[in-house]
Amino acid sequence: MNTLIVERQAGPGVALVTLNRPAVLNAFNTEMWQELWALFRELAYDSALRCVVIQGAGERAFSAGGDLKERNGMTDAQWSAQHQLIEDVLLAIRDFPRPVIASLHGIAHGGGLELALMCDFIIADATADLALPESRRGFLPGGGGMQNLVRAIGVRKTKQMLYAGMRIDARTAFDWGIFNELVAAGGHLARSLELAGEIARAAPQAVRSAKLTLQHGADTDFRAGYALDLAHHNMLVRGPDRLEGIRAFNEKREPQWTQQ
Repeated sequence: MNTLIVERQAGPGVALVTLNRPAVLNAFNTEMWQELWALFRELAYDSALRCVVIQGAGERAFSAGGDLKERNGMTDAQWSAQHQLIEDVLLAIRDFPRPVIASLHGIAHGGGLELALMCDFIIADATADLALPESRRGFLPGGGGMQNLVRAIGVRKTKQMLYAGMRIDARTAFDWGIFNELVAAGGHLARSLELAGEIARAAPQAVRSAKLTLQHGADTDFRAGYALDLAHHNMLVRGPDRLEGIRAFNEKREPQWTQQ
């Protein structure tokens, strides 16, 4: 791959994906979106995979968003074709069957922030610098950023960020609820991999079911969401991993999961 670095065994069952265009602050060009699309389709069928971590290469950025030099002069048809690919990739990350962690440092603007918001968690360091600046370029975010932000921080703060393309620092983003955790500068990847390792030790089918019920339950009313919870609960308690988990606890050992 030309725009990504993929480490399949960053930890047991953990894949580390690095956005690798540091000279342009890891801005997304069409090739990077194509490689992300192919990669996440491939990873979805990796039965040994438990968690994916995404980071940006270099010291300055997670990703500055879309490559505006590539986009300069694009026809409407070219823009639409690229954007369909972007939508496919971002939804593939949101709906990926295993947890995805954004390990964020430095600049995360536009599509960079939108990609991070599609992940299950964001672990950020103190250098993080966030913005959705599209209103300053004559359009609006098109990668789910508005919907993900309003669900994370509410309507008023989202308006504050969107209307003027406002930049916010790491502490503000954490206080508002955009990040799960805020760590010291340079500590984002170590903490992300530590968290990924913790996820990898849990029962794979239970984690996958939790992601499904939380993703879909959050978009519906309480009773419909609770029905999803119970459907997956009842499925899992009748499986072998529930017996193994309880047995391992009582025998003071790590469980050996059988359901993928």
